[in-house]
Amino acid sequence: MKIAFAGKGGAGKTSMAAWLGDHLARRGESVWLVDADTALSLGQASGLDPSALPAPLAEREDIIRSHIGQGYMSLNPDVSHLPETLSVELPLGGPALPGVQPGQKRLLVMGAIGGEGGCACAANALLKAVLAHLILDRREWVLVDMEAGVEHLGRGTVADVDALVVVSEPSLRALSTASEISRLARGLGLSRQMLALNRCDAQEAPPAHLDLPKHMLRVPMLKGLKQRQLSTGSVLGLPEEALVSALCDELLICLCGHSNAPSLLQNAGVAVPAAHQSP
Repeated sequence: MKIAFAGKGGAGKTSMAAWLGDHLARRGESVWLVDADTALSLGQASGLDPSALPAPLAEREDIIRSHIGQGYMSLNPDVSHLPETLSVELPLGGPALPGVQPGQKRLLVMGAIGGEGGCACAANALLKAVLAHLILDRREWVLVDMEAGVEHLGRGTVADVDALVVVSEPSLRALSTASEISRLARGLGLSRQMLALNRCDAQEAPPAHLDLPKHMLRVPMLKGLKQRQLSTGSVLGLPEEALVSALCDELLICLCGHSNAPSLLQNAGVAVPAAHQSP
């Protein structure tokens, strides 16, 4: 299952990706977490010490030249070995489920996929090749923390993921960006979407005139996360762990539909509604 997380900067998409990646790994699933945002904060959010963060692939001129070349570029390079070569292991945010062997949780720091022209062209070609390989060729969970905003969706960089989580705060500006992201993604054929309304009250609802995903996940303000933000970048191991786990289960049940979610969730002891069970 391949899931992309997108939204306005500061809306909480990186936190959502880190939570879901840890949730899956502690239930025995192997997970790739791909940081494709200019902020490059997914590693710290996932509990990795800043000193252990690898250099973004977008800045590895040696690898770019060896795979893409100079002058006449190879636009179909063999990148099958690069994820293992460039990734780092991420720590678990808590114990695995009883009797479950935790899965691998690996971080691949790519950097944002930029424009089509100029000196970034070779880097873009390699970034897209690696992302396409993870999405199309790997049979593991891949969670992609996309660049903030909507511009990257215009280039179709996540057209082949299975699902999109559009993360927004309950504000008109953030929700307007979320609406545009959702619209552009549907234009790419990505119709399996969920709106994660972050830091919201139970009574808050998006304006009816916005074109947002029909499925919505309400994420309340987490006091434990707010208290620790000045001391650490990690969003894992919160006092509200049970609530975070329940939110991840709800997201998986909604997005995974009939194919992947039931076996995973039932093995983890999560009740799967009849509407989502395999026939």
